[in-house]
Amino acid sequence: MSDWSWTPPADSGIRVRMLRANGIDFELAELDAADGGTDRLALCLHGFPELNFSWRFQMPLLSARGWRVWAPNMRGYGASSRPLGIEAYRLDTLAADVAALIDASGAREVMLIAHDWGAVVAWHFAIKRLRPLVRLVIMNVPHPMVARRERRNLRQLSMSWYIFFFQLPWLPEFGLKQGGAQRIGAAFTGMAVDKARFPAAVADVYRAAALRPGALTAMINYYRALLRTRDFANIGDGRIETPTLMIWGEEDKALGIWCTEGVEQWVPNLTLHRLPGVSHWVQQEAPEAVNALLGDWLSTPADAR
Repeated sequence: MSDWSWTPPADSGIRVRMLRANGIDFELAELDAADGGTDRLALCLHGFPELNFSWRFQMPLLSARGWRVWAPNMRGYGASSRPLGIEAYRLDTLAADVAALIDASGAREVMLIAHDWGAVVAWHFAIKRLRPLVRLVIMNVPHPMVARRERRNLRQLSMSWYIFFFQLPWLPEFGLKQGGAQRIGAAFTGMAVDKARFPAAVADVYRAAALRPGALTAMINYYRALLRTRDFANIGDGRIETPTLMIWGEEDKALGIWCTEGVEQWVPNLTLHRLPGVSHWVQQEAPEAVNALLGDWLSTPADAR
């Protein structure tokens, strides 16, 4: 059995290795740019309870478009390091991980592509301007200012109940671990509209990763740190000048479609696409549609948006 959380197909060109950055080890899936270039980096950030595996459909497209692609397992996930304690998973630290990965790449142009928790980190990183970005792609997570606004929305609060459940000690881990982490697999099949996109073989990749010692606690500590530190609130005016593509599956059961409204107030160079009949797991459930939108957007000069 491989030590890697995901073993890419031999003919995919995707390699997996460990990379040291920000004082910890990251399990990194990487794919060279098809043209051999190294200056342009597409850094893909996954969400909960996912892995770099969730970008398996986008990595070849990005490579073909001339981007060197890095998809790390974020701290606590897969074979990446799992520092102990809630403080190790605060948002400022997660953003510092991204900065360290960019520095390690040596790339001159960087695009962040992010979903779910990865998108929480990407928004924060872009607002803080920790490193220059030429483009930003966000999937199914609201801008922090929109998230702040929606805290007063009872509909959204009821959809986000799990965030509060995750604040409890040990109980969330206990529940998610039962039956070989069956609830982790069910998070995909239960929320997906096109359930055929998440056969047992796909769910098993996520279940196996969640069952690694300490993984569930690390994964849930993202949520604990979010509510116990001020990092999420300390973002100034929240403005992002970077050209930004936002793709949103409309059938998201955790985040309402209203979370796409008003984003241009803080992100003036915004392109928004909503995909009807697609769930929260947008880039895995509708990879053809997502790749078409992403490819079209990348074909248009950033300053023309």
